[in-house]
Amino acid sequence: MKRLGVVAAAIFAVAATSAQQRAPEIESIRQVDMRADLAFLASDRMAGRLTDTPQNALAADWIASRFERLGLAPVGDGKSYFQGYRLVTATLGAGNSLSAGVMATDWYPTRFSASATAKGELAFVGYGISSPERGYDDYGGDVNGKIVIALDHEPGEADPNSPFDGVVTAQAANQLMKTLAAQAKGAAAILFVSDIHNHPLAPGGPAGVRGFWGTQQPRLPSYLLGDWVDRITIPAAQVSPAVVDSLLSAAKAGRTLADLAKASESASGSRPVLLDGVRLEITTAVERTIIPDRNVVGLIEGADSKLRDELVIVCAHYDHDGVNGENVLNGADDDGSGTIGVIEIAEAYALAAQKGQQPKRSVLFATWNSEERGLLGAWAYTEKPLRPLEKTVAVLNMDMIGRNEEVPENGGGRFRGLDVQTAESNANAVNIIGTTRSPTLKDVIERANGAIGLTLRLRYDNNVSQLMRRSDHWPFLNRGVPAVWVHTGLHPDYHTANDDADRINYPKMEKIARMVYQASWDLANGNARPALGR
Repeated sequence: MKRLGVVAAAIFAVAATSAQQRAPEIESIRQVDMRADLAFLASDRMAGRLTDTPQNALAADWIASRFERLGLAPVGDGKSYFQGYRLVTATLGAGNSLSAGVMATDWYPTRFSASATAKGELAFVGYGISSPERGYDDYGGDVNGKIVIALDHEPGEADPNSPFDGVVTAQAANQLMKTLAAQAKGAAAILFVSDIHNHPLAPGGPAGVRGFWGTQQPRLPSYLLGDWVDRITIPAAQVSPAVVDSLLSAAKAGRTLADLAKASESASGSRPVLLDGVRLEITTAVERTIIPDRNVVGLIEGADSKLRDELVIVCAHYDHDGVNGENVLNGADDDGSGTIGVIEIAEAYALAAQKGQQPKRSVLFATWNSEERGLLGAWAYTEKPLRPLEKTVAVLNMDMIGRNEEVPENGGGRFRGLDVQTAESNANAVNIIGTTRSPTLKDVIERANGAIGLTLRLRYDNNVSQLMRRSDHWPFLNRGVPAVWVHTGLHPDYHTANDDADRINYPKMEKIARMVYQASWDLANGNARPALGR
């Protein structure tokens, strides 16, 4: 794979234009404009732009008005600048029960579970992952009609060379995706249990349903993507290790959960272990509420008749974390900075188009919503893209492009896996995340930076911080589209009331937006497309 990546990079370099064309109107991207726009978008009156609030809707309307003023083509729903989709919130219904002769109490239905009843014999299915592209399948036997038990997490999660994205948790290990896999194999229900082999200190299970669902509405609601939840038709629940051990004992399996969890560490998957003679009945009742949500999208149409159907996407997210008591979390860096970057780059394209300088390929400008709630706007787009994903050449995602990375000593869990570093050491630096998946896209960015002079840091693709899958480039990478995250890094003000517009490094933000513009211009006009491959 590594050799193929080198060959692909060489081919791409030859096919690219030999002399880089400076992107037209690049000087129109100015820090003075960024400062003025961010002062509004990240002001207290915007109340932190939390999903499903009037201020979040106002932010979307404001971005759409800027796109309209620039003359971008409205390519959203009904020829608008909005792409709508549905979010779902869940509350616990009445009548949930789990019984294998004796009623169990230390379990709970998941938020995405269907409201349904299932009865059947049991099968332990390791991690419950079916991933043919990785040569891995925990369903090497028939589970039709069975209630399956699956471990949380994934095999090889501490191995940088694991086929499951190294130490970055794979999408296939997501509980919702495991539920869809079980459903596709004919399972009647799925029960999740802690991976006590790799996580021996994991909680032993909630003390009843209330331990998970709680009795009060949290400040930050949990949302699910409607397109995903709609597909779930079977009960899904979390049970404690004690419940599973009791079921194994009743089946006279001769093994404990710890034994099975250890044996599940396989490079290719495992065969289901049938628990003969034990039947279980589960009823889940989860009530769902639909919340409309929307991305903001605008297009510069490509000029080349053969290439205009292809897209380069320049994106950011406009939501943040709202208000916490008396503190407004303004999200100036996260991700007001990236949103303003998108608007500035769109303006440069619009000015160039007015002078007859259009790119060969089309360029989509997108500001996603509900990134903070789970990358939901970007996931929604990949479910129903405006043009087929195979027509998307690359995605350039700007999320937090306005500060200097600063990792303090004893900074806590949010800095897990990151080396201690000062803001001064990163005054001219920006992280580019995702380049190991597309070395040719890395080459494009490095060339675009040639005249800009930023220090590019390529270091977080396979890191226990999980940064690889913590922003809106990830849904695209996960679905085979070359994508990178342009990111100046975490800092002590991250997700606090101190993430304000007056703390932004505007000269650096200007340079980053210019680099992304140049890279997008080169991608939109290049003869070849970047390829995935390591």
